Amino acid sequence: MENTILQPRFKESSHFKDFWTKGNGKQLIEFSGAEVSFNDFEKFAPYFYHVDDIGDQVVRDVYLVKKFHEASKEIEHYIRNGVSESDAIPESVRKLFLQTQKIPDWLDYELIKSGAELCMRSNLDSLISLRDYCLIGGYDYAYLNKPLVATEALKKGAVKRLSETLDFWVNVTRYDALEVHKKGYEFAIKTRLIHSYARISIKKHYKNWDTENWGEPINSWDMMATYIGFSLVFLHSLHKLGNTFSEKEEKGIFHLWKYVGYLLGIPERLLPNDKKQATEYFYLWTSVQPPADKDSVLLAHSLLNESLENPILKYQFQRKNLRYLHICCTWFLLDDEVCRRLQIPDVSNKNAFPRTKWLINKIYDKLVSRQARINKGNKDQMKVLSDYLKITHNSNFH
Repeated sequence: MENTILQPRFKESSHFKDFWTKGNGKQLIEFSGAEVSFNDFEKFAPYFYHVDDIGDQVVRDVYLVKKFHEASKEIEHYIRNGVSESDAIPESVRKLFLQTQKIPDWLDYELIKSGAELCMRSNLDSLISLRDYCLIGGYDYAYLNKPLVATEALKKGAVKRLSETLDFWVNVTRYDALEVHKKGYEFAIKTRLIHSYARISIKKHYKNWDTENWGEPINSWDMMATYIGFSLVFLHSLHKLGNTFSEKEEKGIFHLWKYVGYLLGIPERLLPNDKKQATEYFYLWTSVQPPADKDSVLLAHSLLNESLENPILKYQFQRKNLRYLHICCTWFLLDDEVCRRLQIPDVSNKNAFPRTKWLINKIYDKLVSRQARINKGNKDQMKVLSDYLKITHNSNFH
């Protein structure tokens, strides 16, 4: 596998060119001042076939030799209490925890705090951005979705997947969450091991995995793209919805996700420091991804219909209305072409809600203090999360 030379194989395709010359890619370049080119392609391409070997080894040494709940309990013990050089534990576990317990010298907790505050301050706009731009926009990259298809995420349903994403996102973006042994740190380690577990089971059970074209399952380069979704794409979405942010908050959001990426075992050189770098990195990655396929369309529709299945809202008309609002935001935030590829329904007056939102944000920004918005945003986001967790803990969503 190592000798496969990956090319920017879709750089002449219309979906790639249109995105970067007239779609959201063009907006990202304007937003970030990026200078995109293929000069660094060879530096990044090998990561398409690169995975988190340490995480994979921990799964083999702990999860595959014990009962699942025993393994989880053991890992939780290390998350809460740490490990030392002398502990009698598998070498892989020592490696993983010594790496994640070591604070990298570039880490700045002040910056992480600013990033977390922006996530909270943007309140429901944060959740709209994650759902109607980052998540659904990601479905347009056909190969990126293959692990989801292979692990039968569609059968589990969008409510469960949304709930898991939200649980992770909320828990890593609160105050002090990313300090070693704290809640966000715990979520990062557990997510890392879930990725390893999924990767090992895909390699074992999914015989049709096409490594040459799709890369390794959940490879480091795809992980980079996912984390650029949480930073660059998220920030661009907030900007489109009329939110303003300080330079420190902007730096903070990249710093926060860089550290989460580090905890998740993504190689440091793949983690961008700012929007310019992130856009340049993202440009290279998109050149190896084909446009949406039928799986993409199924994933997108499963997410759109989540509002109808989700029992948080009691009445059918409320659920239909929520679905309509998400569709409006999706058209507003994504390119028309991407929306057509994902077969997002075309609805009437689709700009009314996002434009109103934009206007309200501009006014709200001037009237309400930053700290009050952070507090309210934190409270509202926690409420949405607890609603979701209540539902998924009910038996019918397992």
